[in-house]
Amino acid sequence: MTDIIIRTSGHAGHITLNRPKALNALTWDMCLAIEAALDDWKDNPKIALVIIDGAGDRAFCSGGDIAEMYATGKRGDYDYGQRFWRDEYRLNAKIYDYPKPIVTFLQGFTMGGGVGVGCHGSHRIVCESSQIAMPECSIGLVPDVGGSLILAKAPGHCGEFLGLTGQRMDAGDAIYAGFADHFVPEGDWDALKGQLIATGHPDIPQPTRPDSQLQAWQHDIDAFFTQGTDSPAAQQAQKLMGRNAPLAMAVCRQILSAVRANPDIKTALDHEFRYTYRCGAQGDFIEGIRAAIIDRDKSPKWQLATTEQIAAMTAPLGNDALQWEETS
Repeated sequence: MTDIIIRTSGHAGHITLNRPKALNALTWDMCLAIEAALDDWKDNPKIALVIIDGAGDRAFCSGGDIAEMYATGKRGDYDYGQRFWRDEYRLNAKIYDYPKPIVTFLQGFTMGGGVGVGCHGSHRIVCESSQIAMPECSIGLVPDVGGSLILAKAPGHCGEFLGLTGQRMDAGDAIYAGFADHFVPEGDWDALKGQLIATGHPDIPQPTRPDSQLQAWQHDIDAFFTQGTDSPAAQQAQKLMGRNAPLAMAVCRQILSAVRANPDIKTALDHEFRYTYRCGAQGDFIEGIRAAIIDRDKSPKWQLATTEQIAAMTAPLGNDALQWEETS
């Protein structure tokens, strides 16, 4: 079984993430394959739009496949992760700026690297099972794959709330926060895909948007992040933030501030890469993965978020910065 299925049908290029037992976790090879397909279809007059979906009903994509990053980083080899992120971030920027419609179908879990593939498309579809999140701070990373741009554009301080806590969004929350566009019942997806393939036009029905807890909490979220005011939203934020890496959360806030000042996908990815480039050697990534996935003791030993460490993790990378035309 191949990890990714790429084909054309009618007026559409169609990409299916095909690792359902691994919740369609994104590998490096899958990133490169998606990029190659998008490059091939970009100037193909027969392809009017692109469909990206995931096999199975549990997840569109639960995130990046980080096992090899951990294994190499544990040995003190950080080059693997740095090269993976370079290629992944280049793909994220291409999806965001793609000249043709990209329609993504986000069932089940869409997290981390799945957000980078699924939430930068032009038409992002969610359903009853959708659970979208950026939980990177819980493993010593920062919201990346361009997710900081979506967070920076979210209403009020929802970006801080979602980025620092890793709170999961259902369909209504995802649309409200800007991670999705359309709610379509999953039972209607096959017919919609058939329509897209046959017509090449992304005419997607827009039924009533589901209610959003985030929207109901908006005032309280803003009050918590500006004044420290207590509320159910504040209590939820404090509970989730108490588990996460202090350094990652501090840097996340700094990244959101920088991206709000210049809300551009490459700006977001550049600031994210400053942290992820260093996260193995200087940050909490290895410890975060150990505690969450390897030993599963849920007791990470986080470092403190000192002014000096924040500055060290966010400084420009100079010659090591992202180069957008670079390929592996």
